[in-house]
Amino acid sequence: MADDVLGRVVQRALSRRGETYEEEVRRLMEAGLAVMVRCGTSASPRVSDIVAAAGLSNDAFYRYFPSKGALVGALLEDGAQRLRSYLEHQMAKETTPEGRVRRWVEGVLTQARGEVAATTRAVMWNAPTAGSDAPYGRHFASGVLADLLVAPYAELGSGDPVAHARLSAHAVLGVLSDHVWAESAPDEAEREQIVAFCLAAARATAVRA
Repeated sequence: MADDVLGRVVQRALSRRGETYEEEVRRLMEAGLAVMVRCGTSASPRVSDIVAAAGLSNDAFYRYFPSKGALVGALLEDGAQRLRSYLEHQMAKETTPEGRVRRWVEGVLTQARGEVAATTRAVMWNAPTAGSDAPYGRHFASGVLADLLVAPYAELGSGDPVAHARLSAHAVLGVLSDHVWAESAPDEAEREQIVAFCLAAARATAVRA
């Protein structure tokens, strides 16, 4: 048999297998998220609960995730990337750096409302107990979200846009986390205060060593 024919047969088989693997991972992640939300902060779901909800086996789970913590870590990473994409989309609607900063703040704070908050609370509660690599003491998305503030902060004259963006992200995500755990949401006055804080931080000078 010709090598090119062999190669095509192998590639088709690998492609089908890859599609199967992607589908199984998607099912496991969706099931894991659903079970965690259902359990809330009262109980940590077992791997057996997750695979049952996904309609898969323990072998399938451990094929992709060495532990429940690894699944939680994947869910946190996915959530961070989804939130980043949402904020990028919102910020792109604005033509001024002030407008982009406002969109960033408002977009972050929407995560304290409704089902989104319940989902975030459940996953964050499971993160330390599941042994994931989630960072302790800060919101899991702080790094990727801080990056979005660097450019508008530089436009606004920040003396150190990277450092000031990071500090602002820590502060705003800290407020968000407080609301998520308290099952509350910031009102308009608090949102405006946070926007004003971030704009002031964006115009701060660099601290000289």
